[in-house]
Amino acid sequence: MTTVNDRTSASVHDESAEPNTEPTDEEIFGAHEGGKLSIAPTTPLTRPRDLSIAYTPGVAKVSRAIATDETLTGHYTWTRQLVAVVSDGTAVLGLGDIGPRASLPVMEGKSALFKSFAGLDSMPLVLDTTDVDEIVETLVRLRPSFGAVNLEDVAAPRCFELERRLIEALDCPVMHDDQHGTAVVTLAALRNACKVTGRELSSLRVVISGAGAAGVACAEILDTAGVGEIVVVDSRGVIHSERDNLTPIKAELAERTNARGVTGGLTEALSGADVLIGVSAGQIPEELVGTMAEGAIVFALSNPDPEIHPSVAGRHASVVATGRSDFPNQINNVLAFPGIFKGALQAGSRMISDRMKVAAAEAIAEVASDELAADRIVPSPLDPRVAPEVTEAVVKAAREDGVATA
Repeated sequence: MTTVNDRTSASVHDESAEPNTEPTDEEIFGAHEGGKLSIAPTTPLTRPRDLSIAYTPGVAKVSRAIATDETLTGHYTWTRQLVAVVSDGTAVLGLGDIGPRASLPVMEGKSALFKSFAGLDSMPLVLDTTDVDEIVETLVRLRPSFGAVNLEDVAAPRCFELERRLIEALDCPVMHDDQHGTAVVTLAALRNACKVTGRELSSLRVVISGAGAAGVACAEILDTAGVGEIVVVDSRGVIHSERDNLTPIKAELAERTNARGVTGGLTEALSGADVLIGVSAGQIPEELVGTMAEGAIVFALSNPDPEIHPSVAGRHASVVATGRSDFPNQINNVLAFPGIFKGALQAGSRMISDRMKVAAAEAIAEVASDELAADRIVPSPLDPRVAPEVTEAVVKAAREDGVATA
């Protein structure tokens, strides 16, 4: 199975182990020497009898059984708990298009998180192509080797087509985490921010700054969850149905959002708004945040530089969140994707449905509810309760949706 190297295998859930100090370059590069993953057997191989069971001749019986009934693959191999972490290296962190080889340390890290937080094995696969047809064909041919696909760091708008095509082509869960992981945790945080500020989701006026992968997915999940009004703003202004420069994805977004037909830019969109969700690299002036509704909610999620500094946003907002670990209320995808994939695999689901994503958000929000405060609207990413609660909620939602087979 894929495991975290001994250097990093200490409990990730012990928040009291040491303060969150800035790591040195020596620590960082040292931790990456030889990679962050290894393969370890789950059965002993110390005696001749062990070899005859795990390998020849015993393994032939298992292979014959699978050849007779392919559904036994998940029972007698690791595919039921194996996630392929797939990237083409075109949108890596805040580094941009750095290519597949440079993206590999990030994919190894993602696999380490899968193992540490959900006990799932995963295999980083970085592909030396940006052609959607070639990526789809590659994963279709590799399908017998894994149980789910986590797309990672694929640039928009190509990521939308790639995810859609893979969902159609593969009979297993597929999710682009940069889209849906962010969206799930954002919804969880927004649910609890509403409780803190005495609001209802159905009454919210939400502005999303950014219409890339995360922005589109946030709009979709908030719409599914019943948020009252959603206005999305890209680099050219408010997205609305009368604009003539919309991509197909943005044209579809225009049909689902901005019911009042707001036009203009952030100035017009933010006036009187309850919520700002920043998922773009652009900076947002303090004076615009000051025009929002009293007791506003601001999620400035760009990394490493939030759209507006939390201390500045806090002059006007009751609740502020970022994507950084050194400020309160970190919107961190690790709260979502381990449990979502584990739940989908446990349920034997062929897909990750909208209901499963919303259920994951509700579970994350519930974990934080016992200590809910303006500076604690989501659990810590190291909270050991999160992944099990998300897993259970996703399994239940998959069964309710009729997409579970187990």
